[in-house]
Amino acid sequence: MRSVTKDNITEVFTAYFGEDTDPRVREVLGALARHIHDFAREVKLTHEEWQVGIDFLTRAGDITTPERHEFVLLSDVLGLSSLVDMLHSREDATSSSVLGPFHVSNPPPLEIGGDMKRDFEGEVLLVEGTVRDTEGNPIPGAEIDIWQTAPNGLYSSQDPDQDIHSFHGLMKADENGRYAFTTVRPVSYTVPDDGPVGDILRAAGRHPWRPSHLHYIVSAKGFRNLVTEVFPDDDPYLDEDTVFGVRSDLVMTYEPQPAGSFPEGFALSGQVAEAYSRVEFDLVLAAD
Repeated sequence: MRSVTKDNITEVFTAYFGEDTDPRVREVLGALARHIHDFAREVKLTHEEWQVGIDFLTRAGDITTPERHEFVLLSDVLGLSSLVDMLHSREDATSSSVLGPFHVSNPPPLEIGGDMKRDFEGEVLLVEGTVRDTEGNPIPGAEIDIWQTAPNGLYSSQDPDQDIHSFHGLMKADENGRYAFTTVRPVSYTVPDDGPVGDILRAAGRHPWRPSHLHYIVSAKGFRNLVTEVFPDDDPYLDEDTVFGVRSDLVMTYEPQPAGSFPEGFALSGQVAEAYSRVEFDLVLAAD
């Protein structure tokens, strides 16, 4: 160790692993150290800048709660979450997209045709589609975890005025792989920028806006879990998503429907007299 220098410290670090170190741990930690050391040498990182980074991480830990995951948000705005998604997406299946920091566990069951809008104001959105495999075959009984923001742009875990399971539901596709539900049309919203991640956005001259979307986690035996989100094609932030979550195959069209045309078979049937929107979006799972 007495011979360590700024030029060989990376090699000294990688040689420090024990013989029984897991090969994948060796590969990942070695690459991490190599890139961090190269970064510090490239920018000639100062003590003051290093301390700013340490303080940033400390603040991110301090602000993180079970309802707000600042490190997930940091990964999102740096594009790391989306990069990992894209590295492991299959071209023949629905693209993955960011989970985000506001998913709530144990959502309530939502029947096919059920409603998440409840008493909230806003345009009714009827959503339906099929869960299928890459060959086009339906996947009966696929489990679909669905969530979104309320019309005020807040997720339930951010808003003390909402029930924690507001705009969350867990649905099982029918024997034909079909799912369907009603909700209120999602809105564009800002990611939380009152913490250290917000400081990064401001320093980079970036806004905190995300296009409106619906979140899905889809799972079925014998298939890879899908974590994704889908976006309307008319959202103004579609090409400016601050967390880089939009993919071309995740863009859908909300089709306006005339007043008085709401179909049967939904929890809101007979209750929607006004115009509404309808969208179809199929979810394609890749086999394990």
